[in-house]
Amino acid sequence: MNQVAVMILAGGQGERLSILSRQRAKPAVPFAGKYRIIDFALSNCVNSGLFDVAVLTQYRPHSLNDHIGHGRPWDLDRERNGGVVILQPYLGRTGSGWYRGTADAIYHNLFFVQRGQFDDVLILSGDHIYAMDYAPMIAKHRELNADVTIAVQPVPWEDASRFGLVEVDEHDHVIDFDEKPEQPRSNLASMGIYVFKRDVLLNLFDETSGDMTDFGHQVIPYFIHNGRTCAYRFEGYWQDVGTLQSYWEANMALLDDVPRLNLYDPNWRIHTRSEERPPAKLMEGSHVSRSLLSHGCIIIGGHVEHSILSPGVVVHRDAVIRDSIIMTDTVIGPGTVIDRCIVDKEVRIGANCHLGYGDDYSSNWLEPNRLNTGITLVGRSAIVPDGIRAGRNVLIGTDVTAAEYTEDDIPSGSTIDSQSLALWA
Repeated sequence: MNQVAVMILAGGQGERLSILSRQRAKPAVPFAGKYRIIDFALSNCVNSGLFDVAVLTQYRPHSLNDHIGHGRPWDLDRERNGGVVILQPYLGRTGSGWYRGTADAIYHNLFFVQRGQFDDVLILSGDHIYAMDYAPMIAKHRELNADVTIAVQPVPWEDASRFGLVEVDEHDHVIDFDEKPEQPRSNLASMGIYVFKRDVLLNLFDETSGDMTDFGHQVIPYFIHNGRTCAYRFEGYWQDVGTLQSYWEANMALLDDVPRLNLYDPNWRIHTRSEERPPAKLMEGSHVSRSLLSHGCIIIGGHVEHSILSPGVVVHRDAVIRDSIIMTDTVIGPGTVIDRCIVDKEVRIGANCHLGYGDDYSSNWLEPNRLNTGITLVGRSAIVPDGIRAGRNVLIGTDVTAAEYTEDDIPSGSTIDSQSLALWA
């Protein structure tokens, strides 16, 4: 496995996650309380025995850079025999520093592949949630003598148009690929995981002079017609959390008695960078059921039901958190009800508020394609004053202050966010 170079594409903006990715790249979005999305790809690498890892960033990389650092939590802080490097856009071959697509990002950083004696290159998306041993996929790639092997998994037909879709023959040779079609002919989705022969990948960019900018639209179709392209069927847990609903569902699925993604598997640890904080504390009168509480949480007589709390969350007396995701260092005031909400970091919610109430599921008027399933979203460092009531599909933006609320009652589908209003206008 030390003959495999790993390149993780982690520069995605993640626009469908709305304000969760306004100040951070999608791979840096928190997940399951204490983790970030990027942790799963990095942990899969080291658990698979892969230690030569490059993380390619672009959009708002500061949070991601800070999280990965020198790679110590993943045993990737190595001076020899591998390690992690973070590669950012620079003025290079095309004259422009910004990557034009996924393949263009690889093209700009081929020096990482050329510097070692690698046989194969494993290319990963850094914004999916999954636990996968890459060794069997690499073994099949070599056994079939494939130029490129694509990891695939069936998805529900109603979601198929969100993915690159693969058609295969009886020997799992890829015969067609369609990138996010409006009318899917297959529901076998590419997982955004590719194994290339090193020399084949290098020759591709030499022959095309870097004109290949995107894997889904250009590179994979090229190899279907000009090379040997195979599919590797992965049967384990894998989830694209590219929408608010899929992100919320993937978090809530962790609360099942036996979740498909087992964060407690001692043989497949998910590693992360975390601060030293004291244990979670439940004070007299508190009630917690079917929830994940991270270290440093304090429940002061509040109720937490079927929810996920990140480190340092404080829930005051008689507050109720239900079917919600509450991120780091957020404070919930006494008597407040939070129902089916996603609340970002360092939010201050006052007393006797009610976020996510009623049976009106009107889509958010500003982001109707993102907020339409009843989730109310509160952005990072926002303030929600005492007594505020917000319905379903409400968007409260990042850094919103108390002065920006003109009424106590915020109807379903409304937005309190001067930044989004300025962009939308």
